[in-house]
Amino acid sequence: MTLLRSALFLLGAILVTAPFGFLVPLSRIFGAEPPFTTARLYTRVMLAWIHVSLGIREEVTGWENVPRFPVVIMAKHQSAWETIFIESAFPSQCWIVKKELLWLPFVGWGLLAIRAIAIDRSSGSTAREQIVAQGAERLKEGHWVTIFPEGTRVAPGKVGRYGVGGSLLATRTGTPILPIAHNAGEYWPRYAFRKRAGTVKVVIGPLIQTQGRDIVSVNNELQAWIEGEMRKISPELYAHP
Repeated sequence: MTLLRSALFLLGAILVTAPFGFLVPLSRIFGAEPPFTTARLYTRVMLAWIHVSLGIREEVTGWENVPRFPVVIMAKHQSAWETIFIESAFPSQCWIVKKELLWLPFVGWGLLAIRAIAIDRSSGSTAREQIVAQGAERLKEGHWVTIFPEGTRVAPGKVGRYGVGGSLLATRTGTPILPIAHNAGEYWPRYAFRKRAGTVKVVIGPLIQTQGRDIVSVNNELQAWIEGEMRKISPELYAHP
C-alpha cells in the first residue's frame, strides 16, 4: 500500500507541478504580487493532494505566535514536506535557496518568479552578505523571508550545523525570527520515494527578538528552541544530547 500510495502521489505531483511551473512566472504580467499568490495556491493544492494520496496530515500548534508583520521564518529541515507546508501556511515569502534549485524545470521557474535569494553555499561570507542585502530588500517590500538554518535536509534524530545567515539578516535588520519545529522526516524521509501515512507534528514557536542583539546569542537561542522542541516531539529519536 505504501508503494502504491507513493507512486500515485508522484504522478499527481507531476500533473500539478507542470502547469503551475508556467502559471507562477506568467502571473507576473499582472504585477509583482500575483506570483506569490499563485505559488501559495500551488502549495495548497499540493498539500491537499498529500492528504489524499499519502495520508500525511499535520497537527499544528502555536498559531497564536504568528505575527501580522513580516518576519524571518527559520525551520527544521528534514524533507520536502515542510517547504510545501510553510509556503502554503504563511504570507508571501521569499525563500533563501541554493542556486542549483533554479536549474530545475517548473520549480526553478517559480522560484525565479517569487524572487528567491539563490546563494552559492560554498562562497561563505559572500553568500551571507547576499542574504542580508537582498533579504532586507524583501522585508522592506512586505515579504517574509524563509530559510532553513541547517542548510540541507537532516535525518530525524540528527542535528545539522546551524548557519548564521538567517540570524545575521535578522539582527542586521532588527527583524524577529519565527522558529518552527516538526517531524516530517519520520513520514517523508529525505531523498526517499516511499512515504508513509501519519500525522506530522508542527510547533510554531514564540518570536525570537533580535533588536540590539549579537548573532551568536540569537543563533544559539534559535537552535536551543528548535532542538528542544524536537526532543519533545520525538523523544525516542533524540534520547541523547
